[in-house]
Amino acid sequence: MLVGYSSSSEEESEAATDRNKSFSRKCQEEDGGNNASPARKKPKIEEQVAKTRLPVPDCLLAMFPDEVSSQTEDSSLHGGRVRSFQHERGNWATYVYLPYHPEEEFGELLEELLSAAGAHGAVWTPQEEFHLSLSQTVVLRHHWIQPFNQSLRAGLVHYKRFVCSAGRLKVYCNAERTRTFLGMEVCTGHAQLLDLAQAVDRTMKEFRLETFYTEPSFHVSLAWCVGDLTGQMEECIQEMQRLIDDHEEGPFLLRLDCVELRCSTGNKTFRFPLEP
Repeated sequence: MLVGYSSSSEEESEAATDRNKSFSRKCQEEDGGNNASPARKKPKIEEQVAKTRLPVPDCLLAMFPDEVSSQTEDSSLHGGRVRSFQHERGNWATYVYLPYHPEEEFGELLEELLSAAGAHGAVWTPQEEFHLSLSQTVVLRHHWIQPFNQSLRAGLVHYKRFVCSAGRLKVYCNAERTRTFLGMEVCTGHAQLLDLAQAVDRTMKEFRLETFYTEPSFHVSLAWCVGDLTGQMEECIQEMQRLIDDHEEGPFLLRLDCVELRCSTGNKTFRFPLEP
C-alpha cells in the first residue's frame, strides 16, 4: 500500500489557508456581505469630500477675471472712442506730459470755438483735462512702473522751469484715423519742450518703447470727435482762428507754466518737479 505523506510545511500551508478562509468569512459577516476592502472605500470618501466643497464666491472671482468684460471694450460706452491697443491685464497705458490749468477766459473761448465747429456738422467733446504731451502713449508692464519712473526722475533732475505759450489752432488725427483733435499749437518755448521730449525719449529707449515724433508739433488738445474729420475741419479752421485773434482783450494766448512733468500710467500719476 502506498501512503502519501505530506511534509510539515505543506500541513502548515493548508492550516494557514483554512485560517484565512475562516477570517474572510468572519469579515464578510461583520461587513454585511460587502467584499470591498478598506482601500477600495477611500475613493468614495474623497468623492464625498469633493461634493461638500463650497463654491468660490462671485465677488472673489470678479477680482481676477480671465478676460476683459466685453462691456469695457464697447466703444459706445466711451463716446465712440476705440482703444489704440487691446487691453490686457498687467499692461498699463502710459504717457508723459505737462499739465495745463486753464483760466476762466479759456473756458469761454472754448465754448465759442466748439460752437463754430459744431455748425459744420461735427460733434465735439471737450477734453476732460488739458495737457501738453511729451511722449506717445506706450504700454508698460506692471513690474516696469517703478524702474521706469526712477529712470525718468534721474533724467530730468537738472532741467529748469520755463513758460511756453500757444495761440494757433491746428487739427490732428490719431494714427488709427479713429479720432480727430482740435489743438492749440505752441508758438514760444519750443526749444525747451524739445529738450524735455528728448530726455523722456532716453528712458523710452532704455525700456525699448516707442519714442516721440521726429518733428513734434507741441500742442494742447482742446476737444475731440469720432472719425477722421481733418478735411472737413480745414474748411472752418480759419473762421475759428479769427475768434482767437479777434478776442475782445487782444489775441488770446494759452500760457503754460512748465513747473513739473507728470507720468500717467494706468490709474497712477507720478510727478517730476523741475528746478526753479
